[in-house]
Amino acid sequence: MQTYPTTAHTTDIVRTFMARTYSWMAAGLALTAGVAFLTAQNDALAYQVYQLRMPLFLAQLALVFVLSLFSARLNSAVAGALFIGYAALTGLTFSGLLLAYDASAVTAAFATTAGTFGLMSVAGFVIKKDLSAMGRFFMFAVLGLFVAMIVNLFVASTGLTLIISIVGVLLFAGLTAYDTQMLRNMALSGIQGEMAERAAINGALALYLDFINMFLFILRLFGIGSSRD
Repeated sequence: MQTYPTTAHTTDIVRTFMARTYSWMAAGLALTAGVAFLTAQNDALAYQVYQLRMPLFLAQLALVFVLSLFSARLNSAVAGALFIGYAALTGLTFSGLLLAYDASAVTAAFATTAGTFGLMSVAGFVIKKDLSAMGRFFMFAVLGLFVAMIVNLFVASTGLTLIISIVGVLLFAGLTAYDTQMLRNMALSGIQGEMAERAAINGALALYLDFINMFLFILRLFGIGSSRD
């Protein structure tokens, strides 16, 4: 006799999956913050990180590439190790932010990001409207934002920097709601076991990237006039 999951059972699966996803994300953020702080306190290490900033950046891209493209083939242990490695590398590269910006700007940006992320995550979880149609829009918006940032490297326009930062915050706030809803829908499908753990790690990576990118754009807004000389 075939049995079907009850509403209570489905709710429990969703709660467990989302809790696992956010636990991975929180661990990644905590590791990034800890590594960034400790690196910034060591002048010699911070200098070495600055010298190796390009190789470190390429290593970050490689890890995201592997996690994203081979997520279905990696077991949860390998995926988890790669995610932790990525978070640690991000902490190394982010140590420069603690040297370039005042502590008050970094603190304000982080608090604002945490609040915005939390609100958008809740919205994505409870909203009834299907946001899947927005996926393609977000993809092209990210590409457009990237092109604008490349252009601004050459023109160095303060006005364009402000616009890019505002658009970046709005875009990754929207992506937070979108990714949260996609993860909730995945959990509603009844995913469990090894597949659920692997999906939770990849979901944590998506939310982690949303948070990190939103933080960077907000920091640029808070850092106007407060960056260190």
